[in-house]
Amino acid sequence: MIASSGPSQPATAGQADGVAPAIRVRGLRKNYGSVVALAGVDLEIRPGEFFTLLGPSGSGKTTLLRLIAGFERPEGGTIELAGREISKVPPYDRNVNTVFQDYALFPHMTVAENIQYGLKVRRLGRSERKQRSDRALEMVRLAGLGDRKPAQLSGGQRQRVALARAIVNQPQVLLLDEPLGALDLKLRQEMQLELQHVQREVGITFVYVTHDQEEALSMSDRIAVLSQGRIEQVGSPLEVYERPQTDFVAGFIGISNLIERDGRHMTVRPEKIRLLADDEDPPAGAHMETGRIRDIIYVGVITRYVVALDAGGELVVARQNEQAPTATHDASGGPARIAWLPDQTITISQGEDARS
Repeated sequence: MIASSGPSQPATAGQADGVAPAIRVRGLRKNYGSVVALAGVDLEIRPGEFFTLLGPSGSGKTTLLRLIAGFERPEGGTIELAGREISKVPPYDRNVNTVFQDYALFPHMTVAENIQYGLKVRRLGRSERKQRSDRALEMVRLAGLGDRKPAQLSGGQRQRVALARAIVNQPQVLLLDEPLGALDLKLRQEMQLELQHVQREVGITFVYVTHDQEEALSMSDRIAVLSQGRIEQVGSPLEVYERPQTDFVAGFIGISNLIERDGRHMTVRPEKIRLLADDEDPPAGAHMETGRIRDIIYVGVITRYVVALDAGGELVVARQNEQAPTATHDASGGPARIAWLPDQTITISQGEDARS
């Protein structure tokens, strides 16, 4: 269906070039009865950015999107669109469009008629409607399919039509609420590339909601990681993956090994740990542990080894499948030596400490 429409710290301190953020929220709060959906969120999203709201179910990401769209009213705080305060502005007076997972195209209309519907409501002339819809179809790589009905299209093609119907209105911001969730994995990955292609071509600010970490990492300029109505961290994909600021981010983004030592919480990613061969010396200056392989998980490109440490606890090690495993490492129960460099261990904060 398409419709018009805190943490802690803001994502940016403001735009260096003096241009207002595409979206700015301050102290945004929303409750559903006794359930706190958003607990005072602050956030800035830059013009032209592909920005992702990432978090598990119930983290507040969809609530935040619906507040920006105007489908919900906040209990407190403000929302600005390009410097204009819109907290009490109805959805139809906000220059944003929303694409949902259920794209709900009108079945009795052709593809072109679906795309032109919003333009017709705005009383644009027939030739301009056609020109814009043809251009939108080209952008989503569906040129020549304007006369088809939605029932004649694949799921991926229908999602592209929904996207074309949203961008044809030239909104300042396009809000996307898990739009690829109903697609199979291969088609989902193809559509991720299509969305990136379209966003770069049209230059519209995209605000994308997903619970899929890999999707967020592969598509976004920046990511806000949400948990329990708060933003845990905002940063580029590299920053939130390589330098998580809280236990939650380290555990939610990809697979991470959380280590507690001398009262400090640290993390080291599985791919940073080296599983040493029988006669292999650890790298100079590396920290080494010994243990036994408890589980082996083959996932194609890599194999994951769960190593129960002799010193207690366990770590996950990821190894590229460039060559056959050694006899030592081809079955669970075997001994293991693992090593990683000190600079591959990141000290992180815990929950409220990181948000204070």
